[in-house]
Amino acid sequence: MAFSGKYQLESQENFEPFMKAIGLPDDLIEKGKDIKSITEIEQNGDDFKVTVTTGPKVLVNSFTIGKEAELETLTGEKVKSVVQLNGNTLSVSLKGIESITVLSGDTITNTLTVGGIVYKRISKRVS
Repeated sequence: MAFSGKYQLESQENFEPFMKAIGLPDDLIEKGKDIKSITEIEQNGDDFKVTVTTGPKVLVNSFTIGKEAELETLTGEKVKSVVQLNGNTLSVSLKGIESITVLSGDTITNTLTVGGIVYKRISKRVS
């Protein structure tokens, strides 16, 4: 299944509790909670480049499925991890944060879990 495309955030659940749990400062949480982020995914076989733009903040991660890569977390920390692909699902664990991204048609659902707090983001393909 091809993940390539540009996706805009449509809805999210538990943004504030999750961001507090991972240690994001309150001022950044307040600024980011209403921004409709854009996620751009470039896929070439097992090679991925994921760019997430949230207002002025741009987070770029490049990785190859099944190989260790240095990935930047939401707090800006760089962590080595391995991204797995199973059908239409990408999964990775970053310093106690479990991330599952599922592609279904033109919708990407990203679920991030830390310490029992589940943050869910739903984005729709815009191109």
